[in-house]
Amino acid sequence: MKHLELSQRQYERYARNIAIGEIGLEGQKTLLRSRITIIGAGGLGSSCALYLAAAGVGNLLIIDGDRVELSNLQRQIIHHTGDLGREKVDSARQKIEALNPDVKLDTRTLRVDSGNIRDLIRGSDFVIDASDNFPTKFLINDTCVLENIPFSHAGVVGFGGQALTRVPGSACYRCIFDSPPPPGSYPSPKEAGIIGSIAGLFGTIQATEAVKYLLGIGDLIVNRLLICDGLSMTFSSVEVERNSCCMVCGNNPAITKLDDRFYLETDERL
Repeated sequence: MKHLELSQRQYERYARNIAIGEIGLEGQKTLLRSRITIIGAGGLGSSCALYLAAAGVGNLLIIDGDRVELSNLQRQIIHHTGDLGREKVDSARQKIEALNPDVKLDTRTLRVDSGNIRDLIRGSDFVIDASDNFPTKFLINDTCVLENIPFSHAGVVGFGGQALTRVPGSACYRCIFDSPPPPGSYPSPKEAGIIGSIAGLFGTIQATEAVKYLLGIGDLIVNRLLICDGLSMTFSSVEVERNSCCMVCGNNPAITKLDDRFYLETDERL
């Protein structure tokens, strides 16, 4: 891959990328050499995976342990009615392979936990947290910090959402929210609901952050929490700082290896 050359069809496929000064031909080659892990093939993961594949990110690992349900289709656009009952990663694989055969896909039907996540994300250039529950989000954060891998967090509910990118040295998810909330202290997905377009919006934000990081361009959403209110269609940022007392990235971290006692279990799914 060191001397990667684009075929004529690839030049045509990625022409609009290559035309962008910040990307160009060398940037497109960088994308084709890159590896991203996407944890979750639901609302966030659907749009994120499709746009990363379309952009020509050459290696994608998609992880999800669920099967497609009818209630998913309102927002999880990578899955279609004919996919009901299929494993989500198989459904996602079919759509991505149809979209861009350049992409080398690896899929795993499982739920990440403290025993498998480090091995799964090692070797990734960037990780997408497209998970749908608090324990998994904290687990992804902690693992990426320990493995020194940059990642994008996003969370959505109702007409709103938030996003944060963490790179080595910047504030992590635990710097803002120090631990998962106890089950029952927040509305269930059925109670709160979610409009599908907001999941799509934040999935594409995550894809954009990944591309920017891989190419070393632009300003990432680091040391700030990006917040969107879709009803008023306003965006705001809350500045955050790395917490020296953070459990995982602070000066004296309590989490130096993954341990299930740091993660609460919940069966709730968005």
